[in-house]
Amino acid sequence: MLAQQILNGLISGAIYALFALGFNLIFGVQKVLNLAHGAIFMSGAFVAYYGVVGGLPLWLSILVAMAVCAAFSVLLDRFGFQLLRKYSHADAEFGAMVISIGVGQVLTSMAQKLSDTRVLSFPFGTFPVEFYRGFGLRISLLQITIAVLVVILVAFLAYFLQRTTFGRQVRAVAINPRASALLGINARLVFMLTFSIAGAMAAIAGVMIALSFNSIQFMMGEPYMLKAFVVVVLGGLGNLGGAVLASLLLGMAQAMSAAFLPPGLTDILIFSTLFVVLIFKPNGLFGGAVAPAGVGRQ
Repeated sequence: MLAQQILNGLISGAIYALFALGFNLIFGVQKVLNLAHGAIFMSGAFVAYYGVVGGLPLWLSILVAMAVCAAFSVLLDRFGFQLLRKYSHADAEFGAMVISIGVGQVLTSMAQKLSDTRVLSFPFGTFPVEFYRGFGLRISLLQITIAVLVVILVAFLAYFLQRTTFGRQVRAVAINPRASALLGINARLVFMLTFSIAGAMAAIAGVMIALSFNSIQFMMGEPYMLKAFVVVVLGGLGNLGGAVLASLLLGMAQAMSAAFLPPGLTDILIFSTLFVVLIFKPNGLFGGAVAPAGVGRQ
């Protein structure tokens, strides 16, 4: 039973990582919290659902959802965050939070109206229902798919940020946008690209979570935003590797507490741990002393 709970916790952590990676990527580059990320994540699930219901295969519906959510994120940056960059960091940070909350509410209200507040479900058979057993463990094809997706996305982001020319530009902008502009780097293009990647990753997370629980509803992003805050704080703001590790730890903590502790203590344990960590490690378990290590500053 212990091994099964560890496996379940790792899969739950992988789901949190899918959600948190895009959220943390934006903070790592622009140093603002995109509080519309949960609504964009929810929009991805809705777009994929209506694509499948409309007759598209699941893989094509996911691609459409990624494109739509990437466009939402880019538009948020273009007509929201970009207008704030001429102000001081404190003013821009507060303004970005207000704007992203407003955009999130608009997307949530649209989804509420579209679904008539109903809980939607993908048609049966949208994703193959297959289970595998071995070494006393039980795992589904969907869980394997989620784990593989997380590995691929983390590897992609690591390669992109560390090994490509554009990735080096992203890290330069994350360290100092003004100095990078003097070097000829187009910061606006960097911001657009990071927002589009974050939006596409949010869409993938939304679809995978919707398939996992066979449930899609307009408020589905809210609880994951809370978990994302825990992940990015524990992992270190802007630290993508730390976000993955923190997601896995959070997933295992939830699985273990749900299995071995009385009901209702899971969230108490998680947020109490967050409180204690912040007292002794204000930059998170994997955060540096100065700035996010996963994107730009070391």
